[in-house]
Amino acid sequence: EVRFGSDRNAEFAPVLAKMCERIETLPDRILMYAEDGEKLLEQITALELHPTTSLVRRSSLEDVFLRLTGRTLIE
Repeated sequence: EVRFGSDRNAEFAPVLAKMCERIETLPDRILMYAEDGEKLLEQITALELHPTTSLVRRSSLEDVFLRLTGRTLIE
């Protein structure tokens, strides 16, 4: 997850999309999916793109379930 600011996320999304397996551009943040999140963040900063905040986390079982089924556990 990276944040460049609500007014700039859409500007950076096309560049970032080329760097990861999947991307979701939300109004307040960009979610990027990759095998190695730390390496991806290093690549982003190497391009001198400096997000205001960033977060690297591993997928949870719920994330995997949502990706495979498109449904939440409660539905």
